[in-house]
Amino acid sequence: MDYKDTLNLPSTGFKMKANFVNKEPMQLKEWDKIRLYEYIREQRQGAPLFVLHDGPPYANGNIHVGTALNKILKDFIIKYKTLRGFDAPYIPGWDTHGLPIEQKVTSELGSKSKELPKPEIRKLCRKYATKYYKLQRDQFKRLGVRGDWKNPYLTFDPKYEANVLRILSKLVKQNQIYRKLKPIYWCTHCETALAEAEVEYHDHESYSIYVKFRDKSDPKLYYVIWTTTPWTLPANVAIALNPDFDYCEVDAGEERYVIAKELVEKTMEEFGIEGYQVVATKKGSEYEGRKAQHPFMDRESLVVLADYVELDAGTGCVHTAPGHGEDDYHTGLRYNLPILSPVNDDGTFTAQAGKYQGLHVFKANPVIVEDLKNSGHLLGEGKITHSYPHCWRCKKPIIFRATEQWFVDIDANDLRKKALDEIKKTDWHPAWGENRITAMVQDRPDWCISRQRSWGIPIPAFKCADCGEVILDGNLIDHFASIVEEKGTDVWFLYDVERLLPEGYSCPKCGSKHLKKLEDILDVWIDSGASFEAVVKNRDELRFPSDVYIEGSDQHRGWFQSSLLLSVASEEIAPFKTVITHGFINDEKGRKMSKSLGNVIDPQEINEKYGAEILRLWVASSNYQEDIRISMNIIKQQIENYRKIRNTLRYLLGNLSDFKPEDALSYEKMLELDRWALMKLHRLIRDVTTHYENYEFYKVHMAVMKFIVTDMSAFYLDIIKDRLYVEGKNSIQRRSAQTVLFEILTALAKILSPILTFTMEEVYGFFPESVKTYATIQAEKWPAFKEEYIDLKLEKRWEQVINLREDVLKALEIARSKKEIGNSLDAKVVLELKDRELAKVMSTFKSEELADIFIVSQVAFGKVDDGFEGEVSNVKVVRAEGEKCERCWKYSTETGANPKYPGTCPRCARVLSEN
Repeated sequence: MDYKDTLNLPSTGFKMKANFVNKEPMQLKEWDKIRLYEYIREQRQGAPLFVLHDGPPYANGNIHVGTALNKILKDFIIKYKTLRGFDAPYIPGWDTHGLPIEQKVTSELGSKSKELPKPEIRKLCRKYATKYYKLQRDQFKRLGVRGDWKNPYLTFDPKYEANVLRILSKLVKQNQIYRKLKPIYWCTHCETALAEAEVEYHDHESYSIYVKFRDKSDPKLYYVIWTTTPWTLPANVAIALNPDFDYCEVDAGEERYVIAKELVEKTMEEFGIEGYQVVATKKGSEYEGRKAQHPFMDRESLVVLADYVELDAGTGCVHTAPGHGEDDYHTGLRYNLPILSPVNDDGTFTAQAGKYQGLHVFKANPVIVEDLKNSGHLLGEGKITHSYPHCWRCKKPIIFRATEQWFVDIDANDLRKKALDEIKKTDWHPAWGENRITAMVQDRPDWCISRQRSWGIPIPAFKCADCGEVILDGNLIDHFASIVEEKGTDVWFLYDVERLLPEGYSCPKCGSKHLKKLEDILDVWIDSGASFEAVVKNRDELRFPSDVYIEGSDQHRGWFQSSLLLSVASEEIAPFKTVITHGFINDEKGRKMSKSLGNVIDPQEINEKYGAEILRLWVASSNYQEDIRISMNIIKQQIENYRKIRNTLRYLLGNLSDFKPEDALSYEKMLELDRWALMKLHRLIRDVTTHYENYEFYKVHMAVMKFIVTDMSAFYLDIIKDRLYVEGKNSIQRRSAQTVLFEILTALAKILSPILTFTMEEVYGFFPESVKTYATIQAEKWPAFKEEYIDLKLEKRWEQVINLREDVLKALEIARSKKEIGNSLDAKVVLELKDRELAKVMSTFKSEELADIFIVSQVAFGKVDDGFEGEVSNVKVVRAEGEKCERCWKYSTETGANPKYPGTCPRCARVLSEN
C-alpha cells in the first residue's frame, strides 16, 4: 500500500534556486512601487534618530568593488538600526568637483581645451559629473542599497556650494586663513598645488650626487653637500650644518672638505679618495655666517644652522633651497633668505634659472650633473631608489615648489589642540584608528586649500589693481555665497567684479575701486569636508553631529580629517560620534588589484553572473577592519554558504506550510529537544545583536553559519524530520517542532535581512499574513532576546547527547562503507558508555527517543566487544530487528500487526487511526 499521501511532506513556493539575475531587478521594481525609502521613514516617524553620514564617492566612472563594499557596509548599518526601532535616514552623496573630472574633460577635448574659456570647461565638467553620479546611483541601487536616491547631495549643487563658502567665511573671520609664498606639493603634469592627502609615495629612482661649494674667505676650503634633487640647485641659497655636530676639515691634497666627523670615512670612500688627513675639527656652530660661492650661479650661499640635519646619509652639510623644501623654508625665514623657485606651473625652469630656462626640472637633472662634472664641482654621483611623493591622480612624481597659496592655519585658535581633544572623545573602530589620525593631526603642516584649476568652488578673493592688496573678507564671502545659492559658482567666471561685490565696495587699504578677481579654486577636500554643514545641519531629517562616519582607512588623512578640522574650527566639536574604517581590497593572493595583473573583480560582473546577494554575503563574511581578499573562487565559496542558508530557509518554510501562529505551543508544553533549539536560537539572537552593535558583520556571518550548519542542519533539523513528516498533523510532537521552526524562521529572516536583503524580502512574502505587519521586512522589529530560554542545565545535558551522537554517526558511516547497512534506519545500535554521568543522562531517555536522535530504528545498551571505539562510547551497529515500516521506513518487530494499516509499525498505525 502507498502511504505517501498520508505523510506531512513539505510544501512551499520558495524555490531551491534563487535565480537572482532575474529576480533581483524585479524586487527593485517592487520596492520602487511601495516607495521603499519614504515608506520606511513614515513607519519610523517620531522614533529615535540614527544618522550615518555618507562620505561622497567621486562621480567618475563605474563603481568598483571597493565602493560597492563601502555602500553595502553602510546599508547593513542603516537596515540593522531601522530594525532596532530607529529612524535611520540615509542621504547618499557625490563628490562632483575636482581634478580627475577636469582632466577627463580636457583630455577628451584635446588641444581645444586650451582655447575654451573656463565657463565652457566647467559646463562640460558638470555634464560629465552628472552622467556618472546617475550611473553610479543606479549601480548602487542594483546592490540593494536603500537610500534617498531621489534627493542625494551633490557638491556642485548651488545650495551646497553656498554652504561651503559660509564655512570659509567663518574661518576667514576667525583669522584662520592666510596667503603666503610657501613651498607646497606641486604636480607639474596636472599643473596644480596638492594637499598632503593627495600625495602618494612610490619607489622612484633618483640621482645621488655630492657637490662642493667653495668658501668665499678660504679658497681651498669647500663645503660638501649631498642631494637627490640636482634640479633644485639653481634655487640654492644656503648650506645647513647642525650646531652640535663635530665637523672635520679633511685635507685631500689641493682642497679641504668640511664633512661631519662621523661621515668622513664613508664619504671619502665614496669619493675614492685615499691618503686624506683631518686637519681641524670644529662644532657646526663655528661655521655659522660664513659664505660659499654657488657652483654655477652668480650668488653666494650662506652657511646656516639647523637641528634637523642628521647623520643617517650625506655629509652633514645640507643643500638648502627655501623655495623647494619645508625645512629649508623655515630655515630661510629664520635667516631672512630669498625664497627662490625658478619653476613654471608646467615644471619648466624660468629665466631665473639661467641657462636651464625652458628645461623641465626632471629633464634638467642629467644636464646639471654633467655641467657639475665638467666644472669640477662634482665629487661623487650614483643612483638610488627611494620612496618619493607622487600625484594621487596622474601617478607622476611631484615637486616642492614655492607659490602664493591660501592656507588654513592649523594652530590658530588652538585648532590642532581642539581637534586632538575631539579625536579622544570619538569612538574608533578599529581602535588603532585613533592613534593613526592622532599622529597625522599632530604632525600635519598647515592646510593648502587653493588650487590652480577650473572645476571647483572659486575662492572669492580680489586684488587691488592700484595698491596690490589681496582681499579675502568674510563679509564679501557671505555676500558672494548668497549670489551662489541662487545662481551657482559659475557666476565668478561670468560676472564682472562690480556684480560680485556689494554696491560701493572699495579697497580697504587705498580706497580704490579697481579690483580684479583671483581665480584659484578650493581644494575638493574642503568641498566634501564641509558636508556636515551643507548636508547634516541643513537637512531637517538629519542631526548634527552624526552618529557614524564609515569609509576606507585612507580617509584618516582625507575626509575624516578634513571634516574634523572644519567642524572643530567652525562648531568646536567633531562632526561624528563614531568612526569606522575598512581596509582595501586585494586579490586572493593578497596583491593589489590592477588591470596589468588581470585580477580586477567588477561588481557588475558578479551581479550579472551570480546576483548582488552573493556580493553582499561576501562583504558580510569579510573582516573589513583588515585588508580584504576577493576573487571568483572566494565568491564561489559564498555561493556555497548561500546555498546552505537558502536550503535551511526552504526546509523551514516547507515544514510550516500548514502552520498558523495560533497553532504554537507554550514553552512548557514543548518537547525537550525543541526547548534546546529555542535556547540555541535565543543565544544566536543575543550574540548577533552584540556583533551588529559592534559593526562586526563577519561575526554575524560566522554565528549564523554555525547555527544553520552545526546546530540546525547537522543536528536539530535532521532529527525532527521524522516527527514533522510522520506524526499527526496537529500532534503535540509536530506542533512543538513547528512552533520552534516558526520562531527560527521569523528571527533568521530579520537577522539576515540587513545582509541578504533580496532573499529575506522573498522569505517575508511567505510569512502568514497575520504576522506581516508591514509592506516590507525592512520595516519589521528586531527579534527580542528572551533570557528565560537560556537553560544551562539543558544545554549541558544535550552537549552529552551530541557527543554520543557523534560516536554513533561515525560508527554508522563505517557500517555503511562496509555495506552492512544502506540507510541509517536499517540499523540498530548497541552502546557501551564510558562515563557514569553520561549513562545517568541516557537513562532518562526512552529507547525510542534515542533512536530518533540517532536516526536509527532501535537503540540498546550493553557490552560491546568488537564495535567502533568512540570518544564517549563503544558502538556496535547491527541490522535492525523486525520488518521495515512502509510509511516511516523504521524497522519494528511489530510491523504489520494492525490489519487495517498493513505494512505499518505501531506508531504509524496509531497516527493513521487518529487522523
